[in-house]
Amino acid sequence: MAQSNQFKLLASRRFMPLFLSLLGSVFNDNLFKNSLLVLLAFHLAKAEANTLINLASSLYFIPYFLFSLTAGQLADKYEKGRVIRIIKAIEILIGVLGAVALLTDNQVLSFIVLILFATHTAFFSPVRYAILPQHLKQSELLGGNGLAQVASFSGVLIGTIVGTLLAGDVGQGKPGLLYLSLVMVTVAVLGYLASRAIPPLLPQPPI
Repeated sequence: MAQSNQFKLLASRRFMPLFLSLLGSVFNDNLFKNSLLVLLAFHLAKAEANTLINLASSLYFIPYFLFSLTAGQLADKYEKGRVIRIIKAIEILIGVLGAVALLTDNQVLSFIVLILFATHTAFFSPVRYAILPQHLKQSELLGGNGLAQVASFSGVLIGTIVGTLLAGDVGQGKPGLLYLSLVMVTVAVLGYLASRAIPPLLPQPPI
């Protein structure tokens, strides 16, 4: 019975657009991050690769410390569906920049895109938690949170696998980076389209 209710919730407009938006964001985040790490690890000298991988790992977490509080305030102040749509639209631009960085082998731009993806995720995380109580009934919250976690873990897993495989398929006559770029931009566009179906809600007044 619980599983049946979760499937009904997943298929509803109150939840499915958010689920797809979250899945796409986490997927792209991990797709780019892991593809960059693979490229650094396998296409640079060991000492240089280790330095840049450590730098990339450090830079990735900085936006979470810098912007999480601001992201939470924005999620409370403005209509959450609109906030998600803006974030998803920005994700398309980041995806395009990421594609340019990968296809031109521009390490500086790649690190900038890595920071932008982390910033994007830092802003998305609070609003996706805040929107659930407004869209779901009290009896649906537990299942909704569980499905949101499924979207997050699925995005991490699939993004890591796809990013690693495509970034490893690089070389003469191997269009791995082209496919990776197309996937990244396509997922960003589809995620934005999904976010447009999120039902609007008024922002909650501050307590």
